[in-house]
Amino acid sequence: MKLRFGYDMEYECVQPTPMIMTLNVHPSQVPDLEQPDHVNTEPAVPLSSYRDDFGNWVTRLVLPEGTTRVFSEAIINDDGEPDVTNRDAMQHAVENLPDEILVYLLGSRYCETDLLVDEAWKLFSSAPFGWQRVQSICDFVHQHINFGYDFARPTKTAAEAYKEKAGVCRDFTHLAITLCRCMNIPSRYCTGYIANIDNALNSDERDFAAWFEAYLDDQWYVFDPRNNKHVAGRILIARGRDAADVAISNAFGSNLLNKFEVFIGEVEE
Repeated sequence: MKLRFGYDMEYECVQPTPMIMTLNVHPSQVPDLEQPDHVNTEPAVPLSSYRDDFGNWVTRLVLPEGTTRVFSEAIINDDGEPDVTNRDAMQHAVENLPDEILVYLLGSRYCETDLLVDEAWKLFSSAPFGWQRVQSICDFVHQHINFGYDFARPTKTAAEAYKEKAGVCRDFTHLAITLCRCMNIPSRYCTGYIANIDNALNSDERDFAAWFEAYLDDQWYVFDPRNNKHVAGRILIARGRDAADVAISNAFGSNLLNKFEVFIGEVEE
């Protein structure tokens, strides 16, 4: 199937403001693009791109004084298959993990393993190893947190989400990642789009989505504690330790986001 996706945002700056934006489809899915997902601006400004330490495409630009529209629309081919599952996948002993995977066991900006490690072991030490333990964590987080945009704030951490029992998809994801890391399961944060194919999801949100990947049996598997389902139509933008590594924009100066629209849907053929 083909999916049309994109975004339309409008920033207001009181002076020229440097910005980095993580908005392009992840390099792993670029071969599936039928129509490129170029970052466009009105008025036009010079753009440059680089690959960050996690392999994500990042765009550099300077927004001029006044209002700037940042937008994109593209088409991608999707096989229509849900996320890969492997209920027999086992976790690795820490001493056997590849060196480059160890960073995803450590605490990070939004994932305070030191604050939740005791609670994690109380909750999940009796859960089966591997896939079933990750799924137990997702089941818990899915039930523990009440979803709502009114509960969102950019500074909320996993420990705060656990205590407050409320948040948005990034809070579900941060908490699940933290609990997995506490149980010695490497986990990394993902952001992107999810197409609500056949109304399989439990919300009609039009926003960038968050989920995570757990490292089991020498590969990464997708888990989604917000929806707690394996679904089709998932488009990856970026991966990192947590949301701080994959923010859609980082501005180096004062600005207002006056418009924010995200869309994804199946193309009728």
